[in-house]
Amino acid sequence: MTAQSIQTAATEVATSAHGAEITVPLNRLKASPKNARKTPHSPASIEAFAASIKAKGVLQPPVVEIERDGEGVPTGNYLVTIGEGRRQGLRLLAKRKAIKRTHPVRVIVDAENDAHEISLDENMTREAMHPADQFEAFQRLASEKGYGPEEIGARFGVSAHVVRQRLRLGSAAPELMAAYRAGDLALDQLTAFCVSEDQDRQRQVLEQTGPYTPAYAIRRAMTEAKVRADDRRAVFVGLEAYSKARGSVLRDLFTEDGGGWLEDVVLLDRLVSEKLAGLADEAREREGWKWAEPALDYPDVSALGRVYPVAVERSEADAAEITALSEEYDRIVSEAGAEGLSPEADMRLEEIDKALQAFGPDFDYPADAKARAGVMVMLGHDGLARFERGLVRAEDAVAPTPEEEGVDNDDGDADAGRDGSAPGPEEVGSALSDRLVIDLTAHKTMGLRDAVQADVSAALATVVHALALQVFYPGYGLWTPLQLRLSITGLERLAPGVEDGPAGRRVRDRCEAWGARLPERAEDLWSVVFGLPPSAQLDLMACCAGVGVYAVRDPHDRRPGALAQAEALATVVGLDMTATWSATAASYFTRVPKTRVLEAVTEAVNAEEAGRIAGLKKGEMAEAAERLVEGKGWLPSVLRTVSDAAEPEEQGAEAIRDDDAYAFAAE
Repeated sequence: MTAQSIQTAATEVATSAHGAEITVPLNRLKASPKNARKTPHSPASIEAFAASIKAKGVLQPPVVEIERDGEGVPTGNYLVTIGEGRRQGLRLLAKRKAIKRTHPVRVIVDAENDAHEISLDENMTREAMHPADQFEAFQRLASEKGYGPEEIGARFGVSAHVVRQRLRLGSAAPELMAAYRAGDLALDQLTAFCVSEDQDRQRQVLEQTGPYTPAYAIRRAMTEAKVRADDRRAVFVGLEAYSKARGSVLRDLFTEDGGGWLEDVVLLDRLVSEKLAGLADEAREREGWKWAEPALDYPDVSALGRVYPVAVERSEADAAEITALSEEYDRIVSEAGAEGLSPEADMRLEEIDKALQAFGPDFDYPADAKARAGVMVMLGHDGLARFERGLVRAEDAVAPTPEEEGVDNDDGDADAGRDGSAPGPEEVGSALSDRLVIDLTAHKTMGLRDAVQADVSAALATVVHALALQVFYPGYGLWTPLQLRLSITGLERLAPGVEDGPAGRRVRDRCEAWGARLPERAEDLWSVVFGLPPSAQLDLMACCAGVGVYAVRDPHDRRPGALAQAEALATVVGLDMTATWSATAASYFTRVPKTRVLEAVTEAVNAEEAGRIAGLKKGEMAEAAERLVEGKGWLPSVLRTVSDAAEPEEQGAEAIRDDDAYAFAAE
């Protein structure tokens, strides 16, 4: 050290007696190795220090110790014993060029106390401000100073969103704030109350629920008369259209996705009805249907008849051109290299697509069918419009010919051929008594039974005919002598969206394919079914039988025998629900207790991963579980196929456990 530096150091020491307040350049301040706080300050806290210093300066001077070299000679630097956060905040401002590196900083020199001890004392004896005081202080800045969230955030180093949260909490009803200060309400409960700024509603819910109600229940009570922003009606209408119609939205400031609730339910329902009606009118005018109706919920269409699209007849020239374009499309795609399609090839594919679309669909509804049928436009579970086309009302069904209707007898009985129970036309008006007719036709029935048993092909055709009548010709299901009744229960009401799932789409596609092949008139079905080859008859029978399968476990409909047979059937056909259903937060994890979520993760992954998410809140745990089990093929027990090796007692016990799980989910 030079004589000049020694003289300078001596001068600094002379002016830096214990308790002296001096000014030191920022670049002369260093972190003290004796600081008791070894955990570094978080970036957020340093940002807060920097914002506060930038707005108000250093309000409390740091306490420093003179740095000395190995010989005890002052180095000219100072070690910050108390105030390391302020030093780092100043350094951050210097890094951002807001102040100079040599910015003067007022400090207080401590030359007597042990640096480590006073650092420990500083961190142990201070008590943080209660959050309620902070919330109300922010609220006071906004009301008295007129500061907005952005300005408050800039002055304290927090985001404007955090400020909005604290302002909302600061405006809670006084009763809530008092309960929070007293420890009777937790922070998550307070945030649930503050989802709305309506203090009267907050007090009302507090009286109804009490201080020990979970946060999710409080939030539900605060918003019970509102519609969630992810409700299918809100998704269908869109928040922009709803807001444009002057509908108010209650935003949740305390969730990551910023979800909310639509407060004007009447307005929302009106907008849904108007949009559905508009889509129905557009479909009727564009496609040429006789009628079109909107429906908010999935209606019961089983009482309606249905017409199906048929193959569009094309000229030989059009068919040849379509074939040539399709082959060219396939050739271009197959010749694509590892780098993909060239711009020219991609452009050509677009041209072919447009050319093929110009020919229209390969299957369409005939004009005469559209003149009798209609379309229903429904709101799907996912908030998208769903179109059910080709529906025929009873008054629009094709009437049977007079020969098929039968001739009225003296007693006024008609419709002889419709249910198969009345005598044929040649017997009407005869002298045969009813008792004799019953006797004779009983013998005829026995003869038919004998003949059907002896003719496998006829038996198959009879069964297929009876099933197809009930599946494809609603209202004509009794037009068969076979006492085989097929109940068809819609599943969309029980599980919204099941019709649009992978299995639901496959079932619908098979039915539509067969509907296009079968005649429109029920009385023409027999000749068509009997003329099909056995393989096609079996395919049609499988299509109809599948539609009639019902294995829903309803706690109000106990059918243990049928459910046991359903499990046996699932085993026989090798049912694998992993190709149809997957466990997600929406489909499973948010609908079961936390213990079930952790059991699922343990089974699908391992107990270690389950332990990692055990402390999360329900919503966060559900989302984490969805990510963990994705691709693992995990299924809840109620969806698993029972093994042939399982003992009957084990199967019964499993059914009881599954019923309990179903009952919980239903609640």
